Amino acid sequence: MPDTAIARRHFPYTAPVGDARITLRLMTAEDREAFLAFMRAQPEDDLFFLLVDVTTPEGLEHWMRDLEEGRNTTVLAEENGKLLGYSSLHHGQTRWTRHLGEIRLLMAPDQRGRGVGRLLGHEVFSIAHDLDLQRIVVRVASGQKSARRLFERLGFHMEALLADWVIDRQGRTQDLVLMSYDVAGFHT
Repeated sequence: MPDTAIARRHFPYTAPVGDARITLRLMTAEDREAFLAFMRAQPEDDLFFLLVDVTTPEGLEHWMRDLEEGRNTTVLAEENGKLLGYSSLHHGQTRWTRHLGEIRLLMAPDQRGRGVGRLLGHEVFSIAHDLDLQRIVVRVASGQKSARRLFERLGFHMEALLADWVIDRQGRTQDLVLMSYDVAGFHT
């Protein structure tokens, strides 16, 4: 991760969510096995949106390399040492989209609706702001209605609907919804 982003953020920190205390911290190489176990425990439909299938050794290696090289910033949410979810900001992949970041956010099913996802989303906005990104995008399948609602509540709006653009593991196609968020409008 670029030093400029790390220098401006203060990790780890603990925030109140309801009556709980949630710790947010940056993912490191030491989190590899815990992250793999967390991802493998998630429902298959929740893994549909992944840019890289981190449940495979090759995919996890790709994720960790991007983390190490600063193309992926991942924030983990924990409660009493238990991983509840994560948000990641993927950026700097290509020169012509260097002003964009792409968000991924996943909460364990039993943790949804508590407000932790919103906290993780706002943390990604802060990181994007610190990195001087202009826009955050997210790609979701049309069938991922709860994910779309979460991103809408975070302030994302639909940019495009691409018919039959994605295909799931069973070979069924779905429309792809491209949503975006204007980082310039976010104030830390």
